[in-house]
Amino acid sequence: MIPDIQSLVKLRREIHQYPEVSGEEEETSGRIKRFLEAQNPDEIIEFQKFGLAAVFDSGEKGESVLLRADLDALPIQEINTFKHQSRIEGVSHKCGHDGHMAILCGVAQWLGENPPGKGRVILFFQPAEETGEGAQWMIDDPQFEKIKPTQVFALHNLPRFPKHAIVYRTGIFTAAVISMVVKFRGKTAHAGQPDRGINPALAIAELLMESDVQTHNVPEDEDFQLVTPIYCEMGKKAYGTSAAMGEVHFTLRAWNTQRMKELARKMESKARALAKRDGLDCKVKWIQEFVSNVNGEKAIEVITHAAKQHELELIEVDRPFRWGEDFGRLSSKYKGAMFGLGSGESTPDLHNPDYDFPDELIETGAEMFVSILKAFNYN
Repeated sequence: MIPDIQSLVKLRREIHQYPEVSGEEEETSGRIKRFLEAQNPDEIIEFQKFGLAAVFDSGEKGESVLLRADLDALPIQEINTFKHQSRIEGVSHKCGHDGHMAILCGVAQWLGENPPGKGRVILFFQPAEETGEGAQWMIDDPQFEKIKPTQVFALHNLPRFPKHAIVYRTGIFTAAVISMVVKFRGKTAHAGQPDRGINPALAIAELLMESDVQTHNVPEDEDFQLVTPIYCEMGKKAYGTSAAMGEVHFTLRAWNTQRMKELARKMESKARALAKRDGLDCKVKWIQEFVSNVNGEKAIEVITHAAKQHELELIEVDRPFRWGEDFGRLSSKYKGAMFGLGSGESTPDLHNPDYDFPDELIETGAEMFVSILKAFNYN
């Protein structure tokens, strides 16, 4: 069904060799644009910060179906030694975004030979998925007004599931996540007279303990919430000086965005209360927010029907995934869904230094997307 799988494998491996982290995907975006131009879309829209959209427009009234892929890699040193290993020190595609791009380029190949009969198809390549910023960058860009999707779909490859299996769930599919940076500032003093200064150690320690108090890490429960300490630093290696500066970072997650925001409110309130008690200045910064992905029932029906057409194994999960996914910015605004594509039960986990996207998934993912498009743009 997909015209040239070998060209897609070649593209995927080239992208893997030259990964770029969030917000720096200039070369990746350029490589994708050149590939898309050869498929003769009606328009290629370039967004600020390296986002791209290829539009295939029938000129007839109908649904505007958006399919999303992500451009960014991770700041992880690859340990694989195959020929297409990353050539960029300390950066590699350890979440499979190289494969997601190749899948969408396969859809572009098919659309070049089979333009939609009605409505429009939008192939949406977004930067900075890993930081939870890229989707909003593109939504806020004035160019997004040209797109105005009515349906949105995305997939993510999933290790620990059988290869080629379609993993789905109606309702919440991925967690709401946000990162918290707390900086305390006090006053230095001689280490032999710490009482004459203001040391943030106790406030940091109690905030770390609060992260455990606020955690209910039981994924089966609707009130699941998790506060994970990520980073902590305090003072200098100056053993005659009682520290004055300190900071601590967390990620917070819950099944829905509202609960995550309530958890964030509690953690910030605790940090400020500790600072007030100890006479510390306190600054709280919130970064890298992911809203929860919510899959619509009708969109899931389209996905499961497509899987059955290709005789793919269907796996319905009974709870959301705990990781955040920037597609939530789109699925919270438009009808649609995200689904998982099993990448093998023995495949290394995502974000592991030895992970590599399985090339044989490219055709499966592209065929799934084509069948989804047929449900909207070809009947």
